Amino acid sequence: MTRVFEVLVRGRMSPQLAQALDGFTVQDRPGGLTSILGPVDDQPRLLGLLGAFDDLHIEVISVNPVPAVQDASPAQGDAGASARG
Repeated sequence: MTRVFEVLVRGRMSPQLAQALDGFTVQDRPGGLTSILGPVDDQPRLLGLLGAFDDLHIEVISVNPVPAVQDASPAQGDAGASARG
């Protein structure tokens, strides 16, 4: 199952490195941090990404799963889900 993760690292990414992270959104954050946000198919891919940062001596501050966005339809059991008449 694909999940979205945000990896927060110390420092700024070069344009070449940001481009190499195809499929991820790279954004500068305050305090000299960089956010890398994107889909991760499985744990080996996540570990591979973190291993690449380690090989490049990029300090990982945090790894956070991003909650899935729920659709706007009423949840099962919600009063809005029942027919009104």
